[in-house]
Amino acid sequence: MPHGTNLGQMTEKRQAAVSDQRDRIDTYLTRSGLASRSPRVVPLTGDASDRRYYRILMSDAPSIVLSLYATAFEFDRLPFVNVARLLQLMPVPIPTVLGHVDEVGVLAQEDLGDVTLQAHLGAATSAEHAALYRQAVALIATLQRRGAELESPDYLPYGIAFDVEKLTWELDFFIKHFVEAYRGAVIAPADRDELRREFAMLIEQLAAEPRVLCHRDYHSRNLMLHDDQLYIIDFQDARMGPDTYDLVSLLRDSYVDLPEQTVDELIAYFLALKGQTGTEAGFRARFDMMALQRNLKALGTFGYQTTARRNPVYIQYIPRTLRYVRDNLDAQPRFSRMRELLAEHVEEFK
Repeated sequence: MPHGTNLGQMTEKRQAAVSDQRDRIDTYLTRSGLASRSPRVVPLTGDASDRRYYRILMSDAPSIVLSLYATAFEFDRLPFVNVARLLQLMPVPIPTVLGHVDEVGVLAQEDLGDVTLQAHLGAATSAEHAALYRQAVALIATLQRRGAELESPDYLPYGIAFDVEKLTWELDFFIKHFVEAYRGAVIAPADRDELRREFAMLIEQLAAEPRVLCHRDYHSRNLMLHDDQLYIIDFQDARMGPDTYDLVSLLRDSYVDLPEQTVDELIAYFLALKGQTGTEAGFRARFDMMALQRNLKALGTFGYQTTARRNPVYIQYIPRTLRYVRDNLDAQPRFSRMRELLAEHVEEFK
C-alpha cells in the first residue's frame, strides 16, 4: 500500500479519536451542568497508560481534570476508586473525585496543577529539596502503617501482591521489550534459560519477604506539589509487597538523581519513623535487591513505550536506569553471573 495511504489512514484514525474524546468530554460537561459556563478544554500530557487527560478551565470556578478511560466503566468497580477510598481512610493526600459518567468512561478529579516533585526540584533550594523528600518518605511510612491497620478484603490491594509470578513476569518483560525489542539482541535459548534461573534467585528472595501495602509506582512524577503539600497520584495499581519497594521507587528513581549521602539519610529517616533505627545494614541489603529488580523492570517499560507504543519520551531516562543496575551489580558479587549474561547483550553492563 502506498505510504500516502498509510499516513492518511493514520491521520483519519487520530482525528476520529480526538473527535470521540471531545464528544465524551461534552457529555460529561453537559451532565454535570458545566457546559453552561463555556469552559475551555486543554489537553494534558498523558502517562504510560491508555488514559487521556484534559483540564477544564472555567472563569468562575476552579479548574478540574477529566480522565478519559479507554472504555466505559462501573464507577464502584474502578481500581482507582477502590484504592482512593482506602487512602482517604489513612488519610494521605490524594486528588478528590468530583464526578463521573460511566457509559462514556469519564472520571473528574480535583486539579492539582502541573508541578510534580520531579519538576519542582529544578527550582527548589537544597532545604526545600530535603523537606519535600522527607515528606515523601513519611507518606510511605504512613501507607505501610495504616495499610496494615486497615487491611480488609474490601480493598483490592490486599488481594494482589508482588509474588513470584508477578516479579517473574516483570523480568521477562525486561528481556522481551528492552533486551530483544529495544536493543535488538538475539538470546540463545540456553542463555535465556540460565538468565531466568539467575533472575529466579533474586525473585524468590523478594517474594518471600513480609508484605506491606505498596503504591507500586511511587516516584517523582507521581507526587504532585499543590498548596505546599505533596499529593499522591496514579495509585490504582497498589498491591502488597516488600517494605523496600516504594522507597526504592523514590530513591532509585529513573527520573531524578539523588546523591548517595541523601539516599543514606532518607533510608535512616524512614527506619526511624518505623522505630527500626539500627537495622540500616540489613535493610540496605534488601533495598539493593529490590532496586535491582525494579530498575530492570523500568528498563522493560521504557523499551516497550519506545518500540511498541512509539513513544520516545522515555529514552532520556534509560542511561540513568542502566547506571543504577550496573552499580548495583558491581556491589553484589553474588549476581556476577547475571551480570555476565546481561553484558553479552547490554554493553553498559560490561
